[in-house]
Amino acid sequence: MRPPAAPLALAVGAGAWELTGRLADASFFPPLSTVAARLSELTADGELLGSLGDSLVNLALGFALSLIGGLVTGVAMGRFRGVEAALDVYVNALLTAPTLVFAPVFFSLLGAGRASVVAVVVTYAMFVIIVNTAAAVRAVPAHLVEMARSYGAGEWQVLVRVVLPAAAPLIMAGVRLGVGRAVTGMVNGEMFIAVVGLGHVVTEAGGRFDSAGVLAVLVVVIAVALGAIALVGAVDRRLNRWVPDTARGAR
Repeated sequence: MRPPAAPLALAVGAGAWELTGRLADASFFPPLSTVAARLSELTADGELLGSLGDSLVNLALGFALSLIGGLVTGVAMGRFRGVEAALDVYVNALLTAPTLVFAPVFFSLLGAGRASVVAVVVTYAMFVIIVNTAAAVRAVPAHLVEMARSYGAGEWQVLVRVVLPAAAPLIMAGVRLGVGRAVTGMVNGEMFIAVVGLGHVVTEAGGRFDSAGVLAVLVVVIAVALGAIALVGAVDRRLNRWVPDTARGAR
């Protein structure tokens, strides 16, 4: 029986980190054991848990808005050529633009509070969801739509019963990308606009040249990202349980 790949990979990575940190003996790259000890200290004094709670609220609000806006806009662009022609240039421009250039705008309009951080999360996550959703909707085979119409289905019935179920696997791939970008936006927004949450802990640790503290928060951020991606994956498996395993590339 083969050992589980993910735990084995994590064990190898942890061992490599510890060994490299000890051999390098560099202040900017402490061993994993030192980072774990610093993480324990930050958790024990309550600083990390309180900041994590603030960050999770920012992430949840920003990603929820991104999901709603991304799905609605993406479906509209995928189904209606007029909407696509009107919005495509803006969506692609905002998708490729360096997102943090909007930070001063959000700071000026919304202040140095949660609203600015949420706005950064939305700009990071929403447009990749729009692009993937629109592509997924356009990729639905035309004969499925024609068959539904031949049975008298209206536009709403075609959308809900044919287009969205057929496009769901590709849509969820975009949602998975979006949640990863949302975590990045959360940390960047907290660091550069409103010094709160995990971004606040990173900023303070960096100011003290506390490499172990910075890496400890990085571990927490990665854990948050992996947890969010796992949650999206669970929703994906439930929504798309009708998709054969062979279509998912299962081995």
